[in-house]
Amino acid sequence: MISTFARICGGIAVAALAVPALAQDESTNRVAVETAWSVFVEDDPKECWSVSSPKQTVNTRDGRVVAVRRGDILLFVSFRPGSSVTGEVSFTGGYPFAPDSTVSLDIGGTTFELFTEGEWAWPASDAEDTRIVAAMRRGAEAVLVARSSRGTRTEDTFSLFGFTAALDEASKRCSS
Repeated sequence: MISTFARICGGIAVAALAVPALAQDESTNRVAVETAWSVFVEDDPKECWSVSSPKQTVNTRDGRVVAVRRGDILLFVSFRPGSSVTGEVSFTGGYPFAPDSTVSLDIGGTTFELFTEGEWAWPASDAEDTRIVAAMRRGAEAVLVARSSRGTRTEDTFSLFGFTAALDEASKRCSS
């Protein structure tokens, strides 16, 4: 499936999406905390995002729970006014995803599919970002299920408590 996504985007979108992710990994400019969600802002170029880490993580292999080492596990919604990006959803699982795999995102029984590249996953379109953000505003938790390049199944559960306030704060800070 990722090959279709990459063909549609010509590989450019994946590369463009990876650059802001580096700033998100390294920023110390946290400007607000809304319970489970934090808001960060960078000024050059202007970028704002709300982000959360999971409240629960379960890793399984062959149906058995296993201990695995993972990097940061984060769910983002980003705004980059210079690139006309508003409410872009992204997820990093803290490991390289299996090639040509997708991540399943469940919010209150509604399931979405995220396409993967390396350690990152995104929805296929701006319209899908909008649908996911609307579901996140209404939901209590988001569950992301993925498969690592080593075959481990991961299930990460994020609280959506405080999501709307954090999202609104990030959006406001990037609208000026």
